Amino acid sequence: MEYMIGVDLGTTSTKAVMFDDQNQVVASANKGYSLYRDLPDMAEEDLDEIFTALIDALSEVVRTAKLNDEDRVAAVSFSSAMHSLIAFDKNWQPLTRVITWADTRAVKYTEELKASGVGHEIYQKTGTPIHPMAPLSKLLWLKAEKPEIFNQTAHYLGIKEYIFHRLFGANKMDISIASGTGLFNIFNLNWDEQALAVTGITKEQLPQPVETYEYETKLRTEYAKVIGIPDDTPFVYGAGDGPLSNLGVDAVKPGVAAITIGTSGAIRVVADEPVIDPKGRTFTYALDKDHWVVGGPVNNGGDVFRWARDNMFDAEKSTAALLGIDSYDLLTKIASEVPAGSNGLIFHPYLGGERAPIWDANARGSFFGLNHQHTRAHMLRAVLEGITFNVYMVSLALEEVVGGLKSIQATGGFARSPLWRQMFADIFEQPVTVPEAFESGALAAVIVAQKALGKIDDLYEISNFIGKSNTYQPDPENFEAYRELAPIFIRLSRQLQSEYENIANYQRKHSN
Repeated sequence: MEYMIGVDLGTTSTKAVMFDDQNQVVASANKGYSLYRDLPDMAEEDLDEIFTALIDALSEVVRTAKLNDEDRVAAVSFSSAMHSLIAFDKNWQPLTRVITWADTRAVKYTEELKASGVGHEIYQKTGTPIHPMAPLSKLLWLKAEKPEIFNQTAHYLGIKEYIFHRLFGANKMDISIASGTGLFNIFNLNWDEQALAVTGITKEQLPQPVETYEYETKLRTEYAKVIGIPDDTPFVYGAGDGPLSNLGVDAVKPGVAAITIGTSGAIRVVADEPVIDPKGRTFTYALDKDHWVVGGPVNNGGDVFRWARDNMFDAEKSTAALLGIDSYDLLTKIASEVPAGSNGLIFHPYLGGERAPIWDANARGSFFGLNHQHTRAHMLRAVLEGITFNVYMVSLALEEVVGGLKSIQATGGFARSPLWRQMFADIFEQPVTVPEAFESGALAAVIVAQKALGKIDDLYEISNFIGKSNTYQPDPENFEAYRELAPIFIRLSRQLQSEYENIANYQRKHSN
């Protein structure tokens, strides 16, 4: 039997999932690593920790599957977090750790680029909003504040490209990851001259752009032995985690949106060509050259729920551990006892700045409307509603660009919460469908590998493997509360924006 492994390179962990020839899960392994926040606005990862996690995850799934001599791993394919940047010298020695999408130290240079008007010109060609998340901004920061690194750098890669370089000696980047750098022209599928000129780097410092279906087959022997696979096993480059998430939940038809809430979150739809928002609110990233994912990412998703748990519900967290139940299940039960709208309590979830819809790295979170009747339970439900309202704001911008939404496919950690799924259905007033396949990113990577190797003709084959789905219908009883609160949430976010920079600068000034 032939097996394939889908690898999901995430922000805080790497997961490897082995599928059989019917795309059923055979084995999986998940290996975590740290996200370093040693300084204000920093969010970095260690290269060796990530590489070790990858090798450990791959070797564990191969070992767990207990393949026979006649069985083989036909391919390994990748989904990867986007927007990371690593600098290397001429000898390929790293000069930085992995600077992740969550790192916002480039905020000053991002705002200057936006104010100049050049940023919007670059956005119109690259499809990546001007924001500190993007390598474009990170390069401006490196040039200004780390010139000793900037001047030594001979090569720039992202985390997946580093993995492939270490495994194969390659220097390539798939067009999906490239389309999220802010440096890649999505219309001519090459590095953009204006973006390069602004950052002060050259094409020679960047990898060769390749199709999603490109693969390598000369795995270094020492790694092949440790993993337990032949050194000629194809490793397919795959794509970014956002575009693959749409594929993984079969949200590739017009009007079908994929909503993902993990640590962060996003809402995305697929178009057959790049679509640029005149107001610069949405991204356009490649799945492949014929499928373009248009949407908006939010910084604040499940990590805000975790913040609420750790800072307001420590006792309940301990109780859940003693009872052997999931602490988030206990918390959603508490939140479910509060009526829709949290009795007029609104939460803006901008604990980590924000990307879509406001694209303001200085944004900060807040509760609004607190009065004597509100309890921790109200605050908890308001947190979940605030995350949802924020994604709803993104959807309004998305509808302006690509047209109305017909239905929602849900994936990520929130998709396991019946309360949260119903909340999305009620606020969006759209059916929310949760596919049975929770390993959607890894499955999508495997589907890409099957197309790369000629085993299937097109990506739509994935619809045969999604499995059963649960659909949550909007509850009209909750419409009135959410219809009244959503405009307040939106207006308030705009009014507060004039003070976000001031409070953010105060926090940076007084940070320990």
